[in-house]
Amino acid sequence: MIQETIVSMAVAGAIIGAAFGGYMNDRWGRRVAILGADIIFFFGAIVMAVAPNPWVIIIGRILVGLGVGMASMTAPLYISEASPARIRGALVSTNGLLITGGQFLSYLINLAFTKAPGTWRWMLGVAGIPALVQFVLMLSLPESPRWLYRKDRVDEARAILEKIYPAHEVEDELNALKLSVDAEKADEAALGEGMIAKVKGALKNRVVRRGLYAGITVQVAQQFVGINTVMYYAPTIVQFAGFASNSVALALSLITSGLNAVGSIVSMCFVDRYGRRRLMLVSMIGIIFFLVILSVVFMEASSHAPKISGIESAHFGSNSTCSAYLTAPDAPRWSCMTCLKADCAFCANAASEFHPGACLDSSKVVRGECRAENRVFFEKGCPSKFGFLAVILLGLYIISYSPGMGTVPWIVNSEIYPLRYRGVGGGIAAVANWCSNLIVSESYLSLTEALGAGGTFFVFAGISTISLVFIYFLVPETKGLQFEEVEKLLEDGYRPRLFGGKKEKSKDQVEST
Repeated sequence: MIQETIVSMAVAGAIIGAAFGGYMNDRWGRRVAILGADIIFFFGAIVMAVAPNPWVIIIGRILVGLGVGMASMTAPLYISEASPARIRGALVSTNGLLITGGQFLSYLINLAFTKAPGTWRWMLGVAGIPALVQFVLMLSLPESPRWLYRKDRVDEARAILEKIYPAHEVEDELNALKLSVDAEKADEAALGEGMIAKVKGALKNRVVRRGLYAGITVQVAQQFVGINTVMYYAPTIVQFAGFASNSVALALSLITSGLNAVGSIVSMCFVDRYGRRRLMLVSMIGIIFFLVILSVVFMEASSHAPKISGIESAHFGSNSTCSAYLTAPDAPRWSCMTCLKADCAFCANAASEFHPGACLDSSKVVRGECRAENRVFFEKGCPSKFGFLAVILLGLYIISYSPGMGTVPWIVNSEIYPLRYRGVGGGIAAVANWCSNLIVSESYLSLTEALGAGGTFFVFAGISTISLVFIYFLVPETKGLQFEEVEKLLEDGYRPRLFGGKKEKSKDQVEST
């Protein structure tokens, strides 16, 4: 489907961008990588806005994806390396807040442009403005002090660290950087320089491998809970729930994206207090619960879909009636859902949307005929008494997702790798994230056609359950730890304990020692 392809090409570009972003991070620095991402994204948005046909839109989407992929793994890394450990999680969560806030704003802009001339061109072109603003603002920001130290620009690194840390902590940070850089240079002497050598060195390094187990696990899990299908196809999902109007679907999608932004604020408040691991585990439990309930609700809505009435269909004439319905041997048993699966549309009963209606051709002319009689024309979903409940459950699902799985995977990946492998480790995990995103976004509409929305949500619930087990066993707690302490934790080997972390000694134990 062309809709799936256009959506997914941005993700395909992001995979390449994330992979190349790791190289750029280590070669030219975090700041240059972000500036480069802004330039690519800006031109991609312009290409989409002026596109004369769908193939040019796809090219623009690939360019936008390249920029997104580069920025997705660079921004959290840049923020974490310029943040004190005690507030690092909250500051990286700010990145998540701005992303979800941007999604909310994009739905708001799309809603505003629904009646404007050249609607979709404005919707796509306006995306270049944030990239331009970020490029200008980024020019005034310094490079990562950790990257500067690695490039022997010690005085510049010290000057930046003095602005971030209290005076008595600056020397400790510099000493920790020295140890990490010395270890990296020793690895390079043994393995050689270059990205391929660095990847080989990372995979041979036990600490980095353990970090990748955790980092890739949370990045893949973030996508396979199905969140981006909700964000990409929110209007479509809302229509699956029985809301036929595009404007209503966009307005309800605006609410869901707003809840995603609110969840990011919750993450900022609690990630440094309760820890990364705990937030993710609680988040996954909520996600699984609401996905199962959503699955049941959508299945019930499908089984209670209004019936097709031969009289109602004949009312519009045989030329307007769905041809598959006219020739179907089981036509008397057809419901609205059967009609939609035949690529036709449901024109609701004039008395009530829940009474038997007509199965019609999905052309614009027939749609006009239906609406001319003040009836509702359903093309993607059926009228349902469960529709509002489905939207509420979607909101609860997003509230469960956003504070934990929405932001924490990026925090974990910004702090779990040793300095010498942080660019390549973050790049590998980001590629895993975007590959998972591509699989989910490319298959979602096809899955709903084969399994229905309810069956698709149930599949996501099953994958989320498996992901929960992997997170429990593979992901350690990194709350409040210096980067070097995280490296030591992985060196010693992580053994899971409920909600992670080391047990604190009791007051009596402390006094006895």
